Amino acid sequence: MKHRLAMVGFGGMAGWHYDLIQRIDDLEVAGIWDIKEERRTYAEGKGIHVYKSEEDLMADPTVDIVLVATPNDVHKGVVIRAMEAGKNAVSEKPVTLCSADLAEMRAAAEKTGKFFTVHQNRRWDEDFLTVKNIMAEGKLGEIFRIESRVHGSRGIPGDWRQEKEHGGGMVLDWGVHLLDQALLLYPGVKLNTVYATLTNVTNQLVDDGFSADLGFENGVHVLVEVGTSNFVSLPRWYVLGADGTAVIQDFGRDGKMVCATGVNEGDVVPVITAAGLTKTMAPRREDTIRTEDLPWADSDIRDFYRNVMAVIEGKAESRIKLDEVARVMRLMEAIFESAEKKQVIKFEA
Repeated sequence: MKHRLAMVGFGGMAGWHYDLIQRIDDLEVAGIWDIKEERRTYAEGKGIHVYKSEEDLMADPTVDIVLVATPNDVHKGVVIRAMEAGKNAVSEKPVTLCSADLAEMRAAAEKTGKFFTVHQNRRWDEDFLTVKNIMAEGKLGEIFRIESRVHGSRGIPGDWRQEKEHGGGMVLDWGVHLLDQALLLYPGVKLNTVYATLTNVTNQLVDDGFSADLGFENGVHVLVEVGTSNFVSLPRWYVLGADGTAVIQDFGRDGKMVCATGVNEGDVVPVITAAGLTKTMAPRREDTIRTEDLPWADSDIRDFYRNVMAVIEGKAESRIKLDEVARVMRLMEAIFESAEKKQVIKFEA
């Protein structure tokens, strides 16, 4: 079955979608609409059909999927209008600005009977999937802490992401990805507590970074951090277990696992520092640890749209559940609340 997708909004992310769809069987781009003339001109230059208006796009009977790739504050209205026009809707992340808006979008999906999902594309990130492999292997022993970070040094891009009314800021921009991943590390486990701080180093209107400690019911703490004024980046992932540690430096395959061999170390040779000595922080002997390659995961982001088409055809369930999306939205709201009140927030305790 052939599917035709039209895009509302044709900025950088929509261009990424366009290029991706060229490599997917049974899916084609019918055209785009953007309120900015320069983006419409750019699309025409690429040979893409440009609709006369959003209404013109929604009226196209050959289109069965509408991708909404506008600034965040516009998602809700376009998604609802698309479903009311008889189209299935895919929203870029974050799906909207608050839980109440998402409830309206879900109600419209139920009323119209159309499929509605969110492009949580970083569920396909291979570094994230590799962390899940590390956890499944169990070589680190009982895991007690996971740290997930993305760091940059250029501040927030100079567009609507700097403006609160459009849903700017790093909690909504990158947090929505990292928090979604964090919750998926322990599916079915309650998240009891949230403690967060925000930064405003380069922008006073929206957060340009944040740090959130997530305390799960199983005792594991996950630290999620986004920074845009970090001239030296910390590792993308740092996973701590009773019997070992794993590190992934970035989005590539640079990383390792260091695990205990079970050999009794015996006497510890202390480390001599300028001001004294320490046995506690002395390194392990080489025969008591082993270094292993990461159990790297491979993925194919085209599976997102393959799943969307399969759901529309009644052949599969959505890989991105709206209950999961709603939980992430509530978590982002708890992060803002914690930062404002400077206190721990009980989440699902």
